[in-house]
This record gives sequence, structure tokens and C-alpha cells, in this order.
Amino acid sequence: MARMTLKTVADKVGVSPMTVSNAFSRPDQLSAELRERILATADELGYLGPDPAARALARGSTGAVGIVLTTVIGTALTDEMATQFLQAILEGLAPTGLSLTLLSGEEAAGHVPARDVPMDGAVVFDCDPRSPALGWLRRRRLPVVFVDQDPAPGVPCINVDDRGGASAAAEHLVALGHRRIGIVNAGVVGPHGLQSGPMPDDQSYVTAQRMLGWLEPLSAAGIEPVVIKQEHFTEEDGYTALEVLLGADPGITGVLCFSDTLAHGVMLAAQDRGLRLPADLSIVGFDDNPLAARLRPALTTVWQDVGEKGRLAAAALARAVAPVESGPARRSRAVGRCRQRSRSIACRAADQVGGAGEHGSPRPVARNLRSRKAVCTCRLRSDSSP
Repeated sequence: MARMTLKTVADKVGVSPMTVSNAFSRPDQLSAELRERILATADELGYLGPDPAARALARGSTGAVGIVLTTVIGTALTDEMATQFLQAILEGLAPTGLSLTLLSGEEAAGHVPARDVPMDGAVVFDCDPRSPALGWLRRRRLPVVFVDQDPAPGVPCINVDDRGGASAAAEHLVALGHRRIGIVNAGVVGPHGLQSGPMPDDQSYVTAQRMLGWLEPLSAAGIEPVVIKQEHFTEEDGYTALEVLLGADPGITGVLCFSDTLAHGVMLAAQDRGLRLPADLSIVGFDDNPLAARLRPALTTVWQDVGEKGRLAAAALARAVAPVESGPARRSRAVGRCRQRSRSIACRAADQVGGAGEHGSPRPVARNLRSRKAVCTCRLRSDSSP
């Protein structure tokens, strides 16, 4: 059987080979009726379409972009916040025809995805600032978009106001009367474990910004928190973090957490110790992971619009890959709001000290943190016992 080619289809339909090519790769260049006729003829002849490799070579692009992650791909696919972010990017890229490839920022068995994988550009998402992937992307001169990274000149960057959101969470606990507070921070850059002295300069962007946000209102109130930093942010890391915090200060009544997943681990550890939530221990998370509303009692947390963050990243990357339509690089900021729900895991410190089973609602720190950065704000829920 003769091999079917683009010209075979063109001769059968009575159009030029370019028109057949447009039917597959540039459908906006011809009428819907003509395109349907061409595709039906191609299907009848058994022609699958232009060879993707040849097409990429001819136009000098792959039609694919990457997203570089420090953590292993499996973790990104099990974390609800990460999957929401990836879904938003995929939805944002769909109209452009660009496909998305997940890339580890780490080298494995001599393979370096940022160096070896064909792509037209990449999103760098919460990546270790020491990762060799960043250097390879620069050397390849690929368009990149940073998300949850230190802003860099000439690079589109999407960050939420991590510092403002963390500050709102700390202000919430201070307003409730807490004076002995623990912090569970997280990040791949060490040192890990109990922290002492000033924060090192080489921390990842989100880790540093949230730490600065927590410390500002605590320092203003004369509070010196006990701080632990975990390498990962699983429930297991949160569980062990509370053990360490209470070992350093058994009188802690409030805990600020880098993420809702860590906060869930802290909750489990507290419950295993027989502590009542929130009567004995108040906990505030970060992200407003869907998990936060499912927990009982529901978790007080800082909300960030991760969907908007993903959509902005997709739009910025599409502009960077197609510079003719893009205009200059911009720094975008995702937006959030403060909301209040019916259940909470944060209560007044006075209620905790008194050991009361019933306690009133917390005074919400419900200010909208508007600035040139994105807004991350505290979701506050009125108190209830488990």
C-alpha cells in the first residue's frame, strides 16, 4: 500500500498542500466546512497528519513548554494546591495549542531535564534557588516565567503577597492574646530543625517572605517565637514539628504553619497528646487548601488564589514564547480576599489558659491587604470545639 502524504490528501480534495497543512496546524486560516472535508478525506486515506518532529523542525519550535519543580513529580500530583495550580496552567495554555511537560529540577542518572528536554519555554515553580536547572534554562536562552521565586530583571514573575498573608496570620494570634507561639516553616534550603539567630540569606523566596511576615507583628508585640524549619511539608513533618516545639516550650498556645498540610500534621500530633483544639492549642495554616475546610475543627488559614496564579503564569508564558504579541515583561500579582467561616481552630489565649470548654468567637483580623503585590489574607472561622 502506498504511503499517504499531505500531497495525497491535497490532490484528493483539490486544494494546495499548504491548505491541508493549515487544516491540521492552523485551523483559523480556512473555513470550518473546508477543514472538516480535508480531515474527513485524510481519515479516509489513513493520513494521520504532518509528522510532529518534522513540523517542529520546520517552524523552529516544539509546541511544548515545561514546568520545573524542585520536588519529585509524584509529590506535585498528590498535593491539592499543586494540582489546582497545574490545572489552571493547563486550562490557560489550552487555547494556545501549547502542551505542558512536567520537569524535575534535579539531575537523575546523568539526565538533566532542563538541559535535555525539547521545549519552547518554561515556568519555574517554587524551585530551589541553587538548582542547576535555572542555569541550564538561562544557557539555553529559553523564555521563562517565575512563580513563587525571587523576582529577576526582565523575567515575568507571579508571586502572591506571602509576607502580608503571614503577617495577617500572626496578627490574628496576637489579637487573640497568644504570647507563647511556635512557627513551623518549611523549605528545601537548610538548616533544618530548631532555628536560632537570623535567617540565612539563601532561603527560597516563599520561605523567607512568610518568615518575615510572621516575625513583624510578633516582634512588635515583644514575642520571641520558637521556630522549627522542615525540609518538606507533609503531615508527618507537621506531626514531628509539634513534638519539637513543645519540647522546647511546653507552654506554647498557638502555632503558625507554612502550609495547611503541615498544620494538619500539627493538629494530629496535638490530638494524640490529648490537647483540645482550639481550647488548648490554636493553629493557623497557609494556602486555604481544600483540606482546611474538611478538617474538624476546620482550620483557620491564609487564602491565596492559586487558580489565578496558574492562569497568570500561563498567560505570561504564552506571551514570552510568542514575543511579537507579548509586549514587555511584567510582574504579575495574584489576588486574594479575607473571608470568615463558621468553624475555627484558633481561639483566645485567655480561654486556653482557663481551660474552658466553651469560648467566644475570635476577633477577626479581616483587613484586605492591598498593595502592589498580591493579596493573601486570613480566612477566619468562629470558634468551636472538635
